[in-house]
Amino acid sequence: MLSSQQIQTLRNYIKKTWKVLSRSQANLLDAAQDDKVERKKGHPWLVYVSAQEDMDEVKKELQTVLSPEDLQQIELRVLPAEIDQIEEHGLLYLPHDYVVPGGRFNEMYGWDSYFILLGLLRDRKVNLAQSMVDQLVYEIEHYGTVLNANRTYMLNRSQPPVLTLMVLKLFEYTQDKEWLRSILPAVESYYFYWKVPPHLNQTTGLSHYNALGEGPAPEVEFSERDELGRSHYDRVREYYQRFQVDDYDASLYYDHQTDRLTELFYRGDRSMRESGFDCSHRFGPFSVDIIHYAPVCLNVLLYQMERDIAEIYRLIGYEHSVDYWLQHAEQRHQRIDKFLWDEEKGMYFDYNFRTARRRHYEYVTTFFPLWAGIASEVQAKQLLAKLPEFEAPGGLLTSTHVSGNQWDAPFGWAPLQFIVVQGLRRYGYMEDAKRLASKFLQMVVAEFEKSGTLVEKYDVERCSADVSDEIFFGYSSNEIGFGWTNGVVLEFLAFLEEE
Repeated sequence: MLSSQQIQTLRNYIKKTWKVLSRSQANLLDAAQDDKVERKKGHPWLVYVSAQEDMDEVKKELQTVLSPEDLQQIELRVLPAEIDQIEEHGLLYLPHDYVVPGGRFNEMYGWDSYFILLGLLRDRKVNLAQSMVDQLVYEIEHYGTVLNANRTYMLNRSQPPVLTLMVLKLFEYTQDKEWLRSILPAVESYYFYWKVPPHLNQTTGLSHYNALGEGPAPEVEFSERDELGRSHYDRVREYYQRFQVDDYDASLYYDHQTDRLTELFYRGDRSMRESGFDCSHRFGPFSVDIIHYAPVCLNVLLYQMERDIAEIYRLIGYEHSVDYWLQHAEQRHQRIDKFLWDEEKGMYFDYNFRTARRRHYEYVTTFFPLWAGIASEVQAKQLLAKLPEFEAPGGLLTSTHVSGNQWDAPFGWAPLQFIVVQGLRRYGYMEDAKRLASKFLQMVVAEFEKSGTLVEKYDVERCSADVSDEIFFGYSSNEIGFGWTNGVVLEFLAFLEEE
């Protein structure tokens, strides 16, 4: 049981941290800095401005808030019409305030932003929460979609769709129907990003992750290196050299004769990063086969998005459009049951439309349908019976498999804890929800009292934030901040206090 002093100390830390993690025009130089890609020493930090903006007006505004010294360290460029015209990477300009996750993640991320927004609203920072949503809408209008994050090397991929969740949560506080009406075109545009090829699989009618672009992800090639200087991709090649892969046809992704990763590998790698789960063995080693799967998480989120858009139309009085969107949601519900629900296993699994088989890789996303209210009472009971397989001393394991990747066991992540706890609450499994929320909070507080920080992820088996020695692929650091952990902690505190 946490004491009132422990809780207050934690709340104070989070409240102070929002300021540290906030980015505005006044600290554009801080926002532009990025250690994930190479930069020539002494060169200014690049900031790309949408061609739809008036560059002269942007410069004038920045001159009012930035010192001459700061301005000299920034170079503004108009974003080229085509991504392949970008020769040097930089920050994508956003006109107003936003919050970054923390550590090496010094930009605004797509799905992190939802959990950050929950925390901001709990701390009554409504204006900043409003600005967060408005910046995501700006991304759709100026950069084509909600981006993985606002860097040029992420222009060709999004992240799990949580925008409508943010919109409706914010609306609870503002009740601004005119604003709701004004952003609908952008919201629908983002929905159709997922609803048409290359993100639609026509055979199932379900969506999948499928990022664009060619070659290695620049931020991975440069920054995700181990103590021997090997990049993530070097370590992946070594894995393919040493181990036989039975999960998929490895020749699609790796050429043994030349010891090279194929172009399809890099497409799969980018798509795995679009999923937000970077990386795991959920779709086979390094999840590069994700391009052939209809994932549980994405389709549940899109089901919720369809219901959310229906609710937005209802709120602004366009009743004639409500049924249209509810019908889309019901169709997706039926497809989720047909392709993703496994009656024999009593779980939801990702579906490989290339092989027409579900992959029986036990992953915590199996509980997403509880969160969205998709599961029947019978399905919910079957899922509840699987909870012990994922439960650990510090909360929920991401999967039941140890792979050396951070999005597998023994690691646990705040957003996934939140979604499962919310799902259990929705179906009336309150004791389970309270137990899991309490476990996660107890672990976070214990580690916070050791280090004075909240971090990105935890080893929920050992109840430890010291995870680097257990991660062999991707980046092994545990980033401090941390945006979505802050938000989920405040949500869990509120939940347990209500109970």
